[in-house]
Parts: sequence; structure tokens; C-alpha cells
Amino acid sequence: MRTTTIRGVAVDGPNRRRAVQPGDPHESTVEQAPGVWRIGSYPVAREVLQARGCTTQAGFTSEFVPKGRLKHHPILFSDGPLHDEQRRKVGRFFAPRVVSERYRPLMVDAAERLLADAMDDAGDVGTAGGVGCRVEDLALLYAVDVTRQVVGLTNSSVKGLAGRLVRFFNQPPFDITKPDLGRTRRQWASAAVHGLGPVVSLYLADVRTAVRARRRRPGEDVISHLIAEGYTDVDILVECVTYGTAGMVTTREFIAMALWHLLTDEDLRAGYLAADADGRIGVLEEIIRLEPVVGHIYRRVGETLRVADGADERCLGRGDLVDLQVRQANVDPVVMGADPLSLCPGRPLDRDVHPAGLSFGDGAHRCPGQALALLETDVLLTRMLDLEPQILAEPRIEWDDLVAGYCLRGFRVGLAGHHLTNR
Repeated sequence: MRTTTIRGVAVDGPNRRRAVQPGDPHESTVEQAPGVWRIGSYPVAREVLQARGCTTQAGFTSEFVPKGRLKHHPILFSDGPLHDEQRRKVGRFFAPRVVSERYRPLMVDAAERLLADAMDDAGDVGTAGGVGCRVEDLALLYAVDVTRQVVGLTNSSVKGLAGRLVRFFNQPPFDITKPDLGRTRRQWASAAVHGLGPVVSLYLADVRTAVRARRRRPGEDVISHLIAEGYTDVDILVECVTYGTAGMVTTREFIAMALWHLLTDEDLRAGYLAADADGRIGVLEEIIRLEPVVGHIYRRVGETLRVADGADERCLGRGDLVDLQVRQANVDPVVMGADPLSLCPGRPLDRDVHPAGLSFGDGAHRCPGQALALLETDVLLTRMLDLEPQILAEPRIEWDDLVAGYCLRGFRVGLAGHHLTNR
């Protein structure tokens, strides 16, 4: 049992969080540092995210992306009425009912096919008596296989697309709060080399072939919609990189993190397996609240914004950079209760507080793929747990600057079971 203090509230209970970045603050506070506001208070962070028209996107190096050649502003980087219109039009692909009815069968097929391949891989036998499986590889192939169906990137191989996305993320470190991202000229040159190559390959191998196919025969997917809206090939490429980042790479990390918690907590695993579909989603929401994949959301203040911080008022000035610290906000005891660092599915929350906290953002830029990410995670994990996995190698935690979040690498499990669930 541990006792700590967060914003003056005594917190008793275990700290179940695995992903703790060096330098993370221990309190959910609001403070102004040189060049940036750092906001770890859940109510204040949510107020900033819900302040329509006052801030613009500053994360994902959006302020350094050249937009002169783009006919349409990318949905991740747009704001205001334009963003609202874009979200309204693509919302039909990510609505919970559509996700469940249209994409769940695809998730089931992908999960069972990939797990069967892992079971048949006789060349990689684990010490637990089953087949050794590298979770990061399985989760990536699965997330790519599912999300590409929604986006429309189905005219190239899953492994090829996954490899190109991984290479795109092989970027030099940066600090969004520093001028020029804190990079040297050599680092910028390296970023160009490592970034442009995979993007060109992504266009030639994946995007161009998908666009050509859908110009001939449109489908019910994002690329077909973008073509109908008059997007150019370059516009569509940028959107595909966005969906590849948000819908494939981040889901991969959450799948691995959720599995890690379930395999090391017998009570949590038992509750998850005994629950119905809604109950299992509730468990996953609690895990991602504690372990948000995207740990920071960055916004640039366009109009002076005054926010309430308890009894105090903070004034965010025009041009200020705001770092919304999701990991701190999600364990703010003022909102999450006196034991925010534990895993407690179904914890009592006010009606306007989401069980996943700010892990999917809030306001106009709230992630539209939340239902998709949670359901595809549930589909794969229920089938993996049915195969009685045992940990062969614990994962190591790494950090990625582009998504401002964690990566789990080297996580290996043995699959000892011989049947797949019908859930």
C-alpha cells in the first residue's frame, strides 16, 4: 500500500500504472513554464479542449507540416466549421453501430487468422510449452488489417503497409516546446530522409493503388468518400498517414498494454472474461484511462482563454502553447476519486466524466475512432486469452515523440491453448 498526495488530496492505494515517463509531474497541477502552459488538471484540460474557436492543433508536428500544396486541410489539423464539417461527413464510418455491425466480422476474421498463424509457427517455440508470439508484431498486423478496411487501403499487403508505417515512425527525437522542435540541422536532415522515403513508398504501394481502384469502383470507406469530395492524391495521402497514426499504431500499443495488465492481474482478467461485451469495454476503458497511449495533447491559443482552476483563474494568452498532460489529468483525484492510480472498472464518476478520461481527447477533436479501437482490442484479447497465454518476456517501455506516448517492445507470450472463443 502506498500513500501520496495529488493536488492536496491524500491518495491511498496501489499504483498500477506501468507507463511512467521520466520527468512526469507527480501532481495534477496547472503551471506556466517557459514557452508553454502545462495543464494536468482534468477539469481545466477538458475546459481547454471544449473551448471552441479558441485554440488550434499544435501536436503531431502539425505546425511544421507544409500545407501549401494541399487542396483540402487535413482533418487532424483543421479547426472550426471546416473541422466540424469534415467530422460530420466521416462520422458514418466510425459510428458505434456501424463499427459493430460492419467491422466486427472483419475483426473476428483477422484475429482468428493471425492467432492461427501464430499457433502454426512451429519454428518459434516458447518455454511455456506453446508457441512464442511477439505481441507488438501480432498487434500491429491486426490493427493495420482492421483499420485499412475502414480507410480503404485494401489493395496492398498488410505486412507491407505495416512495415512502411513502422519505418515512418523511425524519426529523430524532438521537443515541441522548443524553437525548431529543438532539432539540429543534422536531425532535420535525418527526419527528412527517414520520413520522406516511407511516405513515398506508402503513396506508391498503398495509396495510389487504392485510389485508382476506388475511382473505378467506389466503396464504403474513407478513401472513396475523399475522392467524392474532390481530394487530390496528395490530400488523400496525408489523410491516410493520419489514420495510420491514429488508427493503427496507437491501437497496437494499447492492445499490448491491456494484455500486459490482464496477464499480470488475475482478478482483473477473471472479471474481464466473466463480463458481457459492455463490461469488457468498461475494463478496457479503465485500462486506457490509467495508461493513455497519447500522453500529451498540444493546442495553440488563438484567442485569449480564461479558465477556472479551482478558486483561481488562469489566463492563456494569444499564441501560447498548451500542453494538456493526459496522464496526469486522468489520475486527478478531484475527478477520479481518492484511488486514481488503481485499476477499478466501473469506478464512480460524475455523469460528464468519461470512463476513459481524456485518453481519446475531448471537444471538437475527440477521437472519432474510439469505438473502433476498443472493440477491435476486445475482439483480439478475448481470443488471445482463450489460448491461455503465458508471459515469456516482459515488455520494455519506450517513448515516441510524434504521438507523445509509450511503446511496448520485446513483449512475448506463449500460446498454449488450442481453441478460439466464439465471443
